[in-house]
Amino acid sequence: MCKMMRGGDLIVLSGPSGVGKSTLVKKVRAFHPELEFSVSCTTRAMRPGEIDGKDYHFLDEEEFSRRSDSGAFLEEARIFRHRYGTLKSEVLERLRAGRSVLLDIDLQGAKQIRAVADADREIGAAAVFVMIVPPDLAALEKRLRERGSESDEQIALRLGAARRELAGFRTYDYLVVNDDLETAAADLDKILAVCRMRTAIVQGDPFV
Repeated sequence: MCKMMRGGDLIVLSGPSGVGKSTLVKKVRAFHPELEFSVSCTTRAMRPGEIDGKDYHFLDEEEFSRRSDSGAFLEEARIFRHRYGTLKSEVLERLRAGRSVLLDIDLQGAKQIRAVADADREIGAAAVFVMIVPPDLAALEKRLRERGSESDEQIALRLGAARRELAGFRTYDYLVVNDDLETAAADLDKILAVCRMRTAIVQGDPFV
């Protein structure tokens, strides 16, 4: 009988703007330093202090398009004038080594990864989709207003987008309600523990 080997989990985390996702991720990663972020690609210029291959893979438009056309990205998006993308190879390298990857992305990116997972058996076995949600829209509006960085019109637009995004919650495997940070972090921690027990990530047949 060979030793049981596990692949890594691909934790796809997303939620509407203002839900507190980044704060929650920071909280959970303090207890799970083994969770890795993949290095994304971007067409924007390198900023002072950034290192190519560590902060981002810095590509020109032509190279980004070439990789996009070849299906190299798990998900990609254009944000203002620049393009960003998550390389499939960056993720698979870690998963095959048994290291788990956390992707903190928007809902459109998560939708793209779901499509890849449906078509790619290896990504599909590793992927777990978690949506971070507010207790209700009133709480989300309160958080957006407390930031003090957006006009009433911008807040109304974000709330409208949140309603549309939250309507697709059934495409996710788990929901974490971020009402209280400590409770939400504990809930996400439980999901991570369950993920490590899934049969889908066991490599080979250890009982033969």
